Amino acid sequence: MLIVADENIPLLDAFFGDMGEIRRVTGRTLTREQVADADVLLVRSVTRVNQALLEGSRVRFVGTATIGTDHIDLEWLASQGIRFAAAPGCNATSVAEYVLSVVSLFAERRGLADWTDLSVGIVGVGNVGGQLAQMLEKLGFEVRLCDPPRQQDEPESDVPFVSLADALECDVVTLHTPLTRQLPHATHHLLSEPQLAMIGPEQLLINAGRGEVIDSVALLRRLEQADAPLVVLDVWEREPGISPDLVDKVWLATPHVAGYSLEGKMQGTEMIYQAMSQSMGLPVRKKAGQFLPEPALSKLSFTSAAEEDRALRTALLACYDPRADDARLRLAMKGNTAERAAEFDRLRRDYPVRRECSSVKIQLKGTSKSLQDGFRAMGFKLKL
Repeated sequence: MLIVADENIPLLDAFFGDMGEIRRVTGRTLTREQVADADVLLVRSVTRVNQALLEGSRVRFVGTATIGTDHIDLEWLASQGIRFAAAPGCNATSVAEYVLSVVSLFAERRGLADWTDLSVGIVGVGNVGGQLAQMLEKLGFEVRLCDPPRQQDEPESDVPFVSLADALECDVVTLHTPLTRQLPHATHHLLSEPQLAMIGPEQLLINAGRGEVIDSVALLRRLEQADAPLVVLDVWEREPGISPDLVDKVWLATPHVAGYSLEGKMQGTEMIYQAMSQSMGLPVRKKAGQFLPEPALSKLSFTSAAEEDRALRTALLACYDPRADDARLRLAMKGNTAERAAEFDRLRRDYPVRRECSSVKIQLKGTSKSLQDGFRAMGFKLKL
């Protein structure tokens, strides 16, 4: 069996090496010729999988090690009897921790002693938005949830959904919707000029979902105005050839890596391995946890002298500080469009190992129960 796989999928040999021959390819530039003799195709979000790519090939199973599927023509795959699997929720913790780190920096910029004084509007309450909401609520933030499709489909739900306009009133607005173009709940350019005008200079807008959810031309115009909000972008329209002018205007810019924790990427691989094994009637013997290496940072200690808010944010930023990714992306915005695009993909391909909070043990001596609960809410392991 021939398995054609994006070279950026981790642990290919560990999970699939005994299932067939693996041919590694560059996902962004995958061609019909490269996949024509494949039995299995494993991709990430940069590869468009459709009739143009697969017609006439031997492929009978497609897996994407990502939570999104807007790069996959699901109807065509189904019409051809090609089995498909994605990895929903695999990097939800990673993205949630990205947002928390950004919120921590925003609270510092605002001079807040207590970061939970910020209200957070979450637009899109699926795997990622839902996990983020749980973490924020456990930490004590005011959270507003906006998800019109869920609100429509779950009329009996006790989730207090709000309108987009209500969510946009929060101190922090963070986007976690899929990319859809079908009315009545299309998310393509969900935030354009009218919506962006509703977000003011004391607010923060984060997009770690899909780049096309924000109209980037309208956003650039908004950021040129005196009363513009702070904006953090991890995802962009027209990746990898993103706008250097937009990079220059946003507060923090990262190269589509919010979900790039090692745990998140490995869970994505595990999920498509499980789905492929089950579809082929093979036993599922491997789990991502057995391949996780020892983390570079394994323990942090806090005493009774620690201030609760500062301790939580110190530990969080020790695990992940987005300012390093911001600096790398800004340095890459040189040269012509092709060179910048190549650098954007290189930053993702060569991304340094990033571990989630769960990889760190927090040692606490004489600290309060509320501090312990705060660390637990963010996923840290505790040693009391």
